[in-house]
Amino acid sequence: MHYQDALAEAIREAAAHLLAEDVGPGDITAQLIPESKWATAQVMTREPAVLCGVAWVEEIYRRLDPSIRLRWSAADGDRLEADQCFLEIEGPARRLLTGERAALNLLQTLSATATRTRHYVDLLAGTGVRLLDTRKTLPGLRLAQKYAVTCGGGHNHRIGLYDAFLIKENHIAACGSIAAAVKEARGIARDLPVEVEVENFEELDQALAAGADIVMLDNFSLEDMREAVQRNAGRATLEASGNVDESTLRRIAEAGVDCISSGALTKDVKAIDLSMRITQLRDA
Repeated sequence: MHYQDALAEAIREAAAHLLAEDVGPGDITAQLIPESKWATAQVMTREPAVLCGVAWVEEIYRRLDPSIRLRWSAADGDRLEADQCFLEIEGPARRLLTGERAALNLLQTLSATATRTRHYVDLLAGTGVRLLDTRKTLPGLRLAQKYAVTCGGGHNHRIGLYDAFLIKENHIAACGSIAAAVKEARGIARDLPVEVEVENFEELDQALAAGADIVMLDNFSLEDMREAVQRNAGRATLEASGNVDESTLRRIAEAGVDCISSGALTKDVKAIDLSMRITQLRDA
């Protein structure tokens, strides 16, 4: 399946799951509001953020009631200021409130990933180094968080276990050597990139000799990264991984690697503080 088709399907599945999880057999609290009431509500952020999740919110409210209208004043990837209203929703009051938590849960999570990514990308400004995500994503939100990384200015590593080879310690042990593992990968799918994770210079040299497309330097010191860059001499793409945070990010980039991967973009982000408030209530 093409990535865009897979993403569209993931959006539909996520919206259906979130509504089923929250609404169940019916929103009993929403029944306190007369069916005839029509509402206008505003969604705002209480803190600076990078917006992500527009399509998911659109799908959630489309499923609840196609008559609901959403007016966005920002798009995915846009920076938001604290206390900024970025969405106005109009429609049946019951439906607006029923979809509130499902919509905000998704928005606050994906915007958190986009915001963390943009912060890291800003720290890398001028280095030319690409920031990559990992497969350390929240369960069930793989494609959503991968998309959020791109909204923040980062790049996707591999989507899953099927679109690139990443040969690690246990793969090497099972195959017998780095050379054997790389050769086997080429025989399985010659058109897919082959990456080898290495922990020392000996393994680096073996990966380069085997013709790896990408070499991941796992927990290398800054001094060793600089040495690895010299040994590589442009033969393979060098990816730095491990001990990556906002205090080390730029120094790693300045060691000369091509890209840096970080699980922190997706696995332990803090949700953005969002809220929805009804600003007008009238009879339909």
